[in-house]
Amino acid sequence: MAAATASMLSRLPFPTITSAPRWATFYTRFFNPRLFPTLSVAVPGVSLNIPTLLGDIWESVLRAVPKNKVSHSRKRHRQMAGKALKDVNSLCKCPGCGETKRTHRLCQRCLEASSYIQLKITARQALWSPVLEKMSKQYLTTHTVDDATTPKAVLSAGGSSTLHVHDTTDPSFPLKQSIPNAHKLGCHHISTSRNGKVAASAGFGGEVKLWALNQDTGEWSNNGEITGPAVKPGEVWAVALSEDGSYLASTTNDGRINVWDITDEKKAKIMEYETGSAGSGSFGMSVDLSRDGKYTASGHQNGAVYIFNNDTGRILYSLSGLSKPVRAVAFSPASSRLAAAGDAGIIALYDMKHGEHVGNLTGHSSWITTIDWSDTGEFLLSGSMDGKVKVWSIERSACVATHSETDKALWTARWLPKTGKSEMFCTAGANRSLSFYREATGA
Repeated sequence: MAAATASMLSRLPFPTITSAPRWATFYTRFFNPRLFPTLSVAVPGVSLNIPTLLGDIWESVLRAVPKNKVSHSRKRHRQMAGKALKDVNSLCKCPGCGETKRTHRLCQRCLEASSYIQLKITARQALWSPVLEKMSKQYLTTHTVDDATTPKAVLSAGGSSTLHVHDTTDPSFPLKQSIPNAHKLGCHHISTSRNGKVAASAGFGGEVKLWALNQDTGEWSNNGEITGPAVKPGEVWAVALSEDGSYLASTTNDGRINVWDITDEKKAKIMEYETGSAGSGSFGMSVDLSRDGKYTASGHQNGAVYIFNNDTGRILYSLSGLSKPVRAVAFSPASSRLAAAGDAGIIALYDMKHGEHVGNLTGHSSWITTIDWSDTGEFLLSGSMDGKVKVWSIERSACVATHSETDKALWTARWLPKTGKSEMFCTAGANRSLSFYREATGA
């Protein structure tokens, strides 16, 4: 049996390289392009080249390092430790565009849209000039005097120890009175009541002095001083008087807001609002009292805006819409809106009914240092560090007038009582002068 098998195997022809069929050679040549690497496989008597893509990536596969996957227990541990990302739950609808935004924050969509509109208007200003002239308001510089307002006078303090009073009933705005040695170290803030009968000034030494108007002579005289252990350097910064001059509000360096009853003979402090833990609040940079006497607002260095209810003595709203220092806050004449501005270069408008952010006024390219509402609430006045003063239309949410008489910083801008058909305002700043502007009505 073995011999028969051997003889049969000896008759069978074994394949060799020379006897390889033609289709095998064609297969090898057709699938052997230059771009593909090859892998040689040797079979006894037959040698074939088989293409593959693993040649080039084989080294990278060997060198690849698997990523460390964070386990579920590790994620849970970080979440319980307070290091994980927190869900944003404080969301609301933007009253401007209707999109979802974070509560008490500026709407990014409205901000981008306003910036786009501003650029678009600038690009087509030459084409739209006739339309813009009809929509804008023109103001003329009427007078400038050396070296903020009452119905008949303007009180100014330029950091010196002397207060100046200018008569606004005369077109030349003459210097009517000077009060020397009002503050030994100089005065940094001054405020007047809307009725024009009471004024308050704060000095660098921490003292707060009150001034009263003599109706017969029209001159101002000292009417007392805020005293007590609480009055010291750093305890009083910004000041604001109520409409009738009965109450005085001031901010402190640790974020507190004090309210004083200045009609009382003792000038007692009747309210103290806290904006943080004791001694750790943010510096109070601005303050204002509503005309109806219901609210007190303050702006702080950390960008926060607080509104307090004077009837209950508690905080009403905490508005964090501005992320940079707030240098000015102002209530509208009807006490229905609050305007806040500062280093962000944006004027934010808030609704007092719900404390909701209702709009922005954009256009300043520098820090905004002062804002003031007109008596009708139709226009808003603002001044900035680059010396520009702007008049804003609240109805159109647009700037209707811009003036830049100086390139130095403006510290304050105030509307003057309207006489006749023309509106007037005055500005004061680092150029050590007061500038008066009158609306160009053509009359």
